[in-house]
Amino acid sequence: MPFSEFETDVIIRPDDIDMNSHVHSSRYMDYVIAARYDQMRTHYKMSMSEFNEKGLNWYITVTHIEYKREMKMGDQIAVRTKVLEASGAQAKVGFKIVLKKSGKSAAEGYFVYTLINTANGRPVRIPDDVVERYSI
Repeated sequence: MPFSEFETDVIIRPDDIDMNSHVHSSRYMDYVIAARYDQMRTHYKMSMSEFNEKGLNWYITVTHIEYKREMKMGDQIAVRTKVLEASGAQAKVGFKIVLKKSGKSAAEGYFVYTLINTANGRPVRIPDDVVERYSI
């Protein structure tokens, strides 16, 4: 199934900066997670709240990040994400964090999300209607 790429803009804040005067590595994950929440609501029209109401939640089970360029306070970035594949209980989501000023990649990689049933904490197959809504 084809999946679209979406973009969310972020401005690097003072509390994102580490003692080396650039963005702390943990913030890269935060940017991608925040972008996915925004994109779920805005583009897929199925927010995380809707998953929670159905007794479902997404857990990150794999994170792969390649750091390309430093980011500093005040930098404007675009967080681009795209579902790469979805099968069973898992969805692999690729991402690229781009410095808006130069258009160059600051980081790229992927997350593997596992859908779980919140009542028992076990993985659950991604429902067909969810795959369909995300196949835009």
